[in-house]
Amino acid sequence: MLTTPCLARWGATAVFAVGSSFLLAGQAQPAPAAPASAAAGRQTDAGNTLKIGIIGPFTGPSADFGVPMRNGIQQAVDEINAVGGYLGRKLEIVPKDDEGNPAVGLQRSQELVAEKVIATIGFCNTGVADKSLEVFQRNTLPLIIPCATGSPLTARYPGPESYIFRTSAKDAIQAPFVVEDILRRGWNKVAVFADTTGYGEAGLKDVESALAAKKQKPVYVARFGLGVKDLSEELKAAKAAGANVVFSYTVGPENAVIARGRQALKWNVPQVGAWPLSFPFFIDGAKEAAEGALMAQTFIAEPSNERRASFLTSYARKFNVKKIPVPMAAAQGYDAVYLLVYSLFGIRDGKLSGPAIKTALENLSRTYYGVVATYERPFSAQDKDALTQNMLVMGMVKNGAITFAYPEDAKRNLFVQRKQ
Repeated sequence: MLTTPCLARWGATAVFAVGSSFLLAGQAQPAPAAPASAAAGRQTDAGNTLKIGIIGPFTGPSADFGVPMRNGIQQAVDEINAVGGYLGRKLEIVPKDDEGNPAVGLQRSQELVAEKVIATIGFCNTGVADKSLEVFQRNTLPLIIPCATGSPLTARYPGPESYIFRTSAKDAIQAPFVVEDILRRGWNKVAVFADTTGYGEAGLKDVESALAAKKQKPVYVARFGLGVKDLSEELKAAKAAGANVVFSYTVGPENAVIARGRQALKWNVPQVGAWPLSFPFFIDGAKEAAEGALMAQTFIAEPSNERRASFLTSYARKFNVKKIPVPMAAAQGYDAVYLLVYSLFGIRDGKLSGPAIKTALENLSRTYYGVVATYERPFSAQDKDALTQNMLVMGMVKNGAITFAYPEDAKRNLFVQRKQ
């Protein structure tokens, strides 16, 4: 019988159900004082539940990875509640749909502060997250980003001051990883197709920086807005520039527009990119034109070890699906919940203020054996990104699904990576 991955490793009953002696042992960790208006409302000395904010695109064009993220979070919360919650107190999700819209995301973020959640997990779109970061930082409310990958998000504030954490692979490690792969394959004339959102803007800069580090630069760059239906002229220009690979940086159906456009031109060059090339919008939208596309991945939905097999089986049963639309979003959201709850047990006086949770996240004393990675000190005062480049593998679209691009990656995936 499969067991819940991390609970089996740590002893769920002892820690979650009767862990008061663990919580109260030792002295309180020092934490900077928070503004009374922000921190006082989130003290949780009373009440039967702990409120955790969840924010993401649960409707709209980005729901294909917003919903799996939410489901992965719900799965982890339900597992923890099933064994007693946090010291007998249930975790309660406070969900907010940002619709993939920055203005809506800002409003929903403000609502989470007003509803006195102890922390928030969320954001799939870089531009939406970017608009709302100040809400969390100003109110000393920890935010763990499980999906959005724009490099600037965890660099906005100086590390020791920042309340912004992340369990997804930032583009500053995805882009160099993919660039190294394509240059190794001999694809050295790169055309970059990037949308004009915050995600596309940051991604373009990361690709250009990664190429420059290899003394390369794009032979062509195309920019386009969301919703574009035809990029044939831009593709013709890229072909005329001699490009032998297309590096796309967009999160929605536009990836499929690029693939179908190449197919229509009979321009048989590979399409590569970051993790959105594993999304249904691309695979289902481009159909056969998506075959062979390559992308960076932190997690491929294959049961390579017990914890991953358990996660996949539980998700399929809980949400009645045969496959997860975007497995990375679900797994990274799931791991984010456990990292947050692990941090709570590091607050020795039980006062779960924002500054105390921030300090605890930066000083996790116990290893969490997660789905995506083994998290041993995933965060610090200086570093708010849990994932490093060694945790990435190259995925490939094959027969309408994502698999490992290299057999050696499939073998390496048997051993869950730790931060380097």
